[in-house]
Amino acid sequence: MKLFLSLILTLLILGCSFDNKSGIWNNKNNPRQNFKKNLFADFKSLSSKNRSFNETIPIKDGDIVNFSPQIKNNSWNDIFYDQTNNTLNFQYNNSNKLIYKSKKLTRGSTGNYLLLNNDNVILNTEKGDIIFYSLNNNKIINKFNFYKKKFKKIPKKLNFVVENNIVYISDNLGYLYSFDYISNKVLWAKNYKIPFRSNLKLSKNKLIAANQNNILYFFDKNNGDILKLIPTEETNVKNQFRNNISTNLNQTFFLNTYGSLYAVNNQTMKISWFINLNQSNNLNPSNLFLGNHLVNYMDKIIVSSNNFSYVLNKNNGQIISKKNFSSFIKPTVNNYNIFWITKNNLLIAYNLKSKKIIYSYDLDKMISDFLKIKKKKAEFMSIIIAGNKINIFLNNSYVLKLNSNGELIDVIKLPTKIKSYPTFYKNKLIYLNKKNKIFIIN
Repeated sequence: MKLFLSLILTLLILGCSFDNKSGIWNNKNNPRQNFKKNLFADFKSLSSKNRSFNETIPIKDGDIVNFSPQIKNNSWNDIFYDQTNNTLNFQYNNSNKLIYKSKKLTRGSTGNYLLLNNDNVILNTEKGDIIFYSLNNNKIINKFNFYKKKFKKIPKKLNFVVENNIVYISDNLGYLYSFDYISNKVLWAKNYKIPFRSNLKLSKNKLIAANQNNILYFFDKNNGDILKLIPTEETNVKNQFRNNISTNLNQTFFLNTYGSLYAVNNQTMKISWFINLNQSNNLNPSNLFLGNHLVNYMDKIIVSSNNFSYVLNKNNGQIISKKNFSSFIKPTVNNYNIFWITKNNLLIAYNLKSKKIIYSYDLDKMISDFLKIKKKKAEFMSIIIAGNKINIFLNNSYVLKLNSNGELIDVIKLPTKIKSYPTFYKNKLIYLNKKNKIFIIN
């Protein structure tokens, strides 16, 4: 009897040890995890009438989800890849082998995004440094800091975008400037006093940004002068949601912290339509809205609010679909299929043509079953399609690989914990790790 009890106890200990050693549930000391824990702390639980979608729906026999053809990506000039904020099916051979790692680029705290321009990695730090690292020469080719000593102790939150060796930067101090990193020259700089609080977009001769007061700006990218400003609803309380901008050739789409989505004509810079997506009963200036990054695809706009995910007609703002789930993570759209990861860790595939959910799977259960470990709640960072696989990055060193039908086919562990949002560049995965080193995976 004693021998039997000892054996059971040993197996339990070993099972627990495997679960902990796998590290897949471990997301400690991760800023994104703390952000997500606090993200919806200001909101009460949904009523049973509006309870969030939490169903698993297997794909039906005969249904096939196809990806668009793979493309070889040679630039990542926008933090969200391109103007639309959507990503594509990037070429990647899925060998998942480490082929390069750099030396430590900085001791300072870095931003979460990388840009890749002409084989140069561009990143920023809270001190205001912009670092340019050459992949060809394996070294830093430039390091620029715009700020004077009086701003030294103030953490800088930089927003940036690059085009033709010119980086355009806005910050939380109200500065807007452009820098040519090849000639090492500031081309122009403006101080607009009010902190900027959005990503940046370029549209022909225009630079588009928004500030913390929910004012949308169109600037002349050649000198930083204001071409047009569009005031929208201001909120008194500043929460963690940041204004988000997505564009195409003809229109700019702007989601503000009040929960209003605006469409603006890029040429006339006039509002085409707007709609409020804040479903709270408390629509006053102090009310908090929490949403996600906009994605525009074909003639549709995809966005998540506090409790719902929407598909809208980009020409008139009409709601085509409203689903009772929300997402922390920017979705990806491919071949008319939207891939969402919801707040309760469901992977949902939704077809824009049929307007139906194709499948819905519990990612935590999939991980648990695949690795044969106890189910816990994972923390996810991003979802990108590459190498004809759905790549779901966790907030540690793990990546889930799923086929187009939502079947988990592999769980890989990267050589080191990932810090920046991942980028796919020239058939390779590139990211910054926790020690501020660049890693390249083949």
